[in-house]
Amino acid sequence: MSATRSLHLSAEIGGPPHFDAAHYVSLARLAERGTLDFVTLSDTFARPGPDALAVLSRVAPATERIGLVPTVTTTHTEPFHVSAAVATLDWVSRGRAGWAVDVSTGEAEARLFGRRSAAPGDDLWHEAREVADVVGKLWDSWEDDAEIRDSSTGRFIDRDKLHYVDFKGRTFSVRGPSIVPRPPQGHPVTVIDATADAARAAAVRHADIALVRTDTPTAARAAREEIRDRARAHGRDPDRLSVLAALPIELHTTADAVDLAGLVGDWYEQGAVDGVHLLPADVERDLGFVVDGTVPLLQHRGLLRRFYPGATLREHLGLTRPVNQYARAGESS
Repeated sequence: MSATRSLHLSAEIGGPPHFDAAHYVSLARLAERGTLDFVTLSDTFARPGPDALAVLSRVAPATERIGLVPTVTTTHTEPFHVSAAVATLDWVSRGRAGWAVDVSTGEAEARLFGRRSAAPGDDLWHEAREVADVVGKLWDSWEDDAEIRDSSTGRFIDRDKLHYVDFKGRTFSVRGPSIVPRPPQGHPVTVIDATADAARAAAVRHADIALVRTDTPTAARAAREEIRDRARAHGRDPDRLSVLAALPIELHTTADAVDLAGLVGDWYEQGAVDGVHLLPADVERDLGFVVDGTVPLLQHRGLLRRFYPGATLREHLGLTRPVNQYARAGESS
């Protein structure tokens, strides 16, 4: 692992549903105090509770640096609306948004919408790949300088810098352009749990962060090398895709926090992973031990940075801002 590349550390802040925004604001601020790269908030149509994307949009103005990554299910939802909602989170957080792509396989969840039956996982992840593709195109459908706001001429938008995506997938089509200007990050960060084969096929094409659930550094290293090789085969720079081990944790004492720091540091130094995504059993208890116990030890070993290097989630992760595909095409014509 490169000595100049900081270990990435993030955490899930979900758990039993809370309908008090202060709960999630408090957890995000705690993670921010520990300079974690981002927090995720899981979501599913299978249980009642607040919408993760809406909750983190509420958390955004109450935080300053922490990345905010809600689970967004691509099954049963309209890609156009997904694109606009994630772009809006990026705007209200000033460039700290991501989205954890997931699918919905349950028949009970399908009945909530009543539009189609549940489909096999492979089909749903094929659809998720198409959604990720068209969402990227919609984010690019406004060039960065499309909004001109010229009061003297009454022109708000340069129409030559808006683009129709004209996308046709297996189960949907989208024309565009988006109704939301290009997000501050260009493309908010895409996170995919790449443990299962069908999801991994989506991750190697579209993810900026691939999560892998594994118990050993050997298995983690094998998964990381496979994901990087497959990303390279799709024409991507594998250094633009970080692989994080998704680790369940249950910390009761300071000694547990010390042990976690040893495990995370060792896996990283062995080149098994680019970082770790923590899955607390009790998020309020465990995250406190992580921030006040595990984080200082990793910083003392020189593995974890002590401050945020920039303002956006892409900057935290060392990722460049993507070039707009339509602007790039216009330059080459």
